[in-house]
This record gives sequence, structure tokens and C-alpha cells, in this order.
Amino acid sequence: MNPVPGHTPVIVGVGQSSDPLDSPDYRCWSSVDLAAAAGRAAIDDASGSPERLAAAIDVMVGVRPFELSGPVDPPLGAASNHPRAVATRIGIDPPHAVLEMIGGQSPQRLVTEFSGRIAHGELSAALIAGGEALSTQAHFLSRDDRPDFTDTTGGQFEDRGPGWDYYLDDNLLSHELFSAPAAYALIDTARRAALGLTEPEYRRSIGDLFAPFTEVAASHPLASARRVFTADELASVAADNRRVWDPYPRRTIAREKVNLGAAVLVMSVDAARAAGVPQDKWIYLHGHADVTDLPLLERPHLDRGTAAVEAVTAALGVAGIDDDDVTTFDLYSCFAAPVFAVLDGLGLAVDDPRRFTVTGGLPFFGGPGNNYSTHAIAETVTALRAAGSGYGLVGANGGILDKYSVGIYSPSPCPWREAVSTNGGATTNRGISTGTGAPVHRLPVTRHASGAARIETYTVHHDSDRPDRGIMIGTLHEDGSRFLAYLSGELCEMSTDEDLVGRDVVVRADGPRNVASGA
Repeated sequence: MNPVPGHTPVIVGVGQSSDPLDSPDYRCWSSVDLAAAAGRAAIDDASGSPERLAAAIDVMVGVRPFELSGPVDPPLGAASNHPRAVATRIGIDPPHAVLEMIGGQSPQRLVTEFSGRIAHGELSAALIAGGEALSTQAHFLSRDDRPDFTDTTGGQFEDRGPGWDYYLDDNLLSHELFSAPAAYALIDTARRAALGLTEPEYRRSIGDLFAPFTEVAASHPLASARRVFTADELASVAADNRRVWDPYPRRTIAREKVNLGAAVLVMSVDAARAAGVPQDKWIYLHGHADVTDLPLLERPHLDRGTAAVEAVTAALGVAGIDDDDVTTFDLYSCFAAPVFAVLDGLGLAVDDPRRFTVTGGLPFFGGPGNNYSTHAIAETVTALRAAGSGYGLVGANGGILDKYSVGIYSPSPCPWREAVSTNGGATTNRGISTGTGAPVHRLPVTRHASGAARIETYTVHHDSDRPDRGIMIGTLHEDGSRFLAYLSGELCEMSTDEDLVGRDVVVRADGPRNVASGA
């Protein structure tokens, strides 16, 4: 007798692929090739009948690759129908194909969405796959012998669009917040100031956070940086660990120049049984949540990751467990801020013996665009199968801590559980309401700012270890509204000797951007 209903979704297969530039077997694979290799590996991992598995797949779901995520033409070409191109290389032809919008939350969000659709009887199986050839793209960008990754595979597919409109507007673009290190540095600086730490002290706290990640990456065969670093080595500014955007040395930010692919195969229990997938391969999604936060400038607290904490808390509630019950974590780690957000919210310590990554994290394993958390899910599934018990939590982050998706996995049988949502709870936009229905306080924003103001947070970029530009978020004294501005050269130089948080400045509009100078 089945312990769960036949329409219960289970992960039955996971796969990963790589094509490092420095490998003697380098194959110059495209993002499609990497996703397809991972997809084939996921089908093989299920250990059932290959023919029945392939026939059962109702939908090929593509995590959007970076070459299809931005406003510029792909430098090496791209597939016009990415999920169908992946499916064709795998050798499957499902009736449906989907290309998801951008965001690091998308792999977990997709697993949750299509697990729910399987639970509701809409589908029998979904293959979710993504790949990034960012290292190859950078390598060939200025060369004449560049490969052509153009693919004209046709057929039906649902293109959900890039979805940039939520993450970026003209204000953020004019002030360089399309740069993820700059944007996250503003959050980490706000947290540093709230804790009362100096910048060297805060850099050391980042080192303490990430040193255990390097130990995980050092033993991972697909990791980009397989070396153990001490907290001091990560925190200390040196020629090989230069400052980027304060407070980040180079080693503590996501390593995007990788060639990696990962995939997850989700099926109903009935379909898995019919395809001959052994039950020791089945992993259940016990809890899940998706939370969207207010836009960055409207958030009352710049030092916190409210959406991340709400999503983790809600997913634990759906699973019916506490954070003490979690045996493995993978918290999205493009920078320190998203990890600190969850640790602060749950009261977890950086030296927790469970650690907070199963891959090594984005700075050390690698940050393959929108697809990182597919790797995290794959590693979590593998670890849970080996243990035969326990709970694995995957936290996936998108935008500037804008969107956060969580999955809690276990080999213990569990029927599908819907996410709790009361009047706009954990599955909706915090800009509308909270889980209790109370309105969320949104701060007013001034696009073109003028007058006396105060710095709430800031970051300075370094070129050859000297500041060359800086960005701040401030509050106008006149009406309390928030604004973005560049720092004057004088303020950038001043930042090398003193903390600018809380300092009074004068801001003026200069074309599409604002500029702040000393009061």
C-alpha cells in the first residue's frame, strides 16, 4: 500500500554537468549543452526505464540562462527556443516547454510550482534544467575564433519573459545598481552600521561566515575554487584579494565565470512507480514558500532580509519542523548579506556545525547565473539519499534580496502540503500585505533629490585599491523620503578614514542621477 496518494510529487532524479576551460576534456559547450547533459544525468539518476521516464515527462522547464536575461544580444548567439533545444539534445519531446523569468529564486520556485501542478493532477512529470557557459562567453568575447551557439530549434514553448521590471527601474539603473556587488554592499554596510562594527571588523565577520564554505568547496569535484581559506585570508585586503565594493574583498563575492549545468526530475508517485524508479531514490518536498519583498528603497530596514526570513519561517511551518530539525542547509550566498539575513532572523551562529552550504557556495563552488540553486537541490537530494533520513533546506534568492524561495526536502514519505497564505501571506508580495493582513509600511522615494540629507548606507568602489566612485542611500531632512545618489570625490576619499553612515550631506540632481557632497 502506498503511504502517500499516487499524485504526490517526488524528486526522482538529479544531475549536474561541467565544462571547465582548463580541463583537458574542454568541449566548448553552450548553456543548452550543459543543461542537456545535466538533464540526461537526472534521467539516468532515476534508475528506472529510460524509455518510460522519457515518455512520462510532460514539460521541459528551462531556467533562464544569462545570455537571454539581459537587454543586449547574446555575444556568442543563443537558442531561440531554449527549453526545446535542451529537450532535443536529451532526446525527448514533451508536449509542453517553459522558459522561466530571471532570478536566483527561480530553480526552487519552479520545483515548488511544478510539484504543485503534479499534486493537482495537471502533470505526471517535469524536467527542470539550466546551464551557464559564462566562462566560455568571457573567454571568447574578444576573439575571432569564437563559437556560434545559435540554435533555431522550433516548437511550442511558454516564454515568461526576463522579468527585469520588478528588479530594476530607471532610478536604480542610473545609479549603477544593476551591479549586484554594489547593491548588496549597501545592505551589508547597513548591517555593519547597525551592529556598530568597523569595516575591518565586518570584513572579518564575513571571513568567519565563509571560511567553512571553502572547506565544503575544497572537496567538491565541480567547485571552481577548491582551496580552503582561513577567515583572515578571506577578510584581509591583498594584491590577490583586492577590494571591490566595500566591504567586499574579491574572494567573498559570487564567482560567475563558470561553465555548469544542473537538473531536477520531478514525478508523481504513480508515474515514478510505473517507470520503475526505486523508492530509495524518492525525495519528498515537505515544506515550501515564496516571498517577494518591497523594492529596495521602500524597505523600512535596509540591514535586514525580511523576505528571506519570512520564507524560511513559512516553509518550516509548512513542513511542521523547527530549524533545529534541519540536517543540511544551502543558503544562497552570492554575498554575505543573504546568508546573514537568515542567520540573524533564526538566531543561528556562523560556526553552526551543520554549515550553511552543500556545494561550497557561490563565491567558491561558483555562481552559474540564475541556476545556482538547482545545484543546491541536487546536492541536497544526494545527501539525503545517502543519510536515509533528515531534512535539507534550500534557500534561493533573487534580485537585491527581492524574492526568496525555500524548499525543505526529506526521504520520509509526505503528502503534498499547500503553502499557508492568509490575505497575502508567504506566497505573495509584502508590498501588499503581511501574513496577518496588516499593511506593510512603505517608505516614500524621491527620484530627483535636492537639499539637506543624511546617509543611511553607502558603498565605495576601489580601482587599484583607491576609491574611484561611491553610491549611497539617504534620507531627505525635509520630508523623510529615500533617495539614491553618487558620492562626491571628496566623500569617497573621506570614506577611507571614517564611517559615513549617519553623516549629513547635501544632495542635488545632476541629470538622471543625484550627487551628494559634504554638508
